[in-house]
Amino acid sequence: MSGHSKWHNIQAKKGKADAQRGAIFTKIGREIAIAVREGGANPESNGKLRDIIAKAKANNMPNDNIQRSIKKASGELSNVVYEEITYEGYAPGGVAVIVDCISDNRNRTASDVRHCFAKYGGNLGTTGSVGFMFDERGVLVVEREPGSDEDEMMMIALDAGAEDVKVDDDVFEIVTAPSEFSTVRENLEKQGITFLSAEVAKIPQNTVAVSDPDTIQKIQKMLDLLEENDDVQNVYHNADLPEEDEDE
Repeated sequence: MSGHSKWHNIQAKKGKADAQRGAIFTKIGREIAIAVREGGANPESNGKLRDIIAKAKANNMPNDNIQRSIKKASGELSNVVYEEITYEGYAPGGVAVIVDCISDNRNRTASDVRHCFAKYGGNLGTTGSVGFMFDERGVLVVEREPGSDEDEMMMIALDAGAEDVKVDDDVFEIVTAPSEFSTVRENLEKQGITFLSAEVAKIPQNTVAVSDPDTIQKIQKMLDLLEENDDVQNVYHNADLPEEDEDE
């Protein structure tokens, strides 16, 4: 899973993310809207909604905001209709990129995403052009407390149904099959485990090493521009980029 981990990016951009908390809540609100439309407003009977509520809590979204988003999505407060759209293409250096969006205006979103790719020398491709290079996996990130037992966490996660546990300096990354994500998350929650992030992500099968400083800068600027767009939910890529300074 080298090169895929969003956790390093989350860490490096923590100050930036804190400043953008409102934008993060807006994006999660759109995910809630899609889940409610597909499966109803009751999380007890809507597994996808339960997963998104867990993601919202991992991002410190207040319960009032979560409930307001559910009410809004169920038609009590708004009639805006969102749809999920995925774009695929290449960044400079032959780096494959997938952009998951939720939008109420497909034409606007397509134009914005195309602009982000073109501005930094990337190319938007057709559906399926890079998707085959990625696998969907559930990823649950848990803070690694000082002195925590790696073997114990591995045993707990595997007993809960996880496929694997990756150990980093300050986090555990628990990996699941997409179909088992909800079950594993709920099993771990019952044991009192909380998550820094919890979502089904697209993981590259292989990574592309990028060493040219100019190309690295273009890729990072393109990814940042995409992530800042309100319609963009997630950006996945297969570049093996140097970690950014945490002071940035």
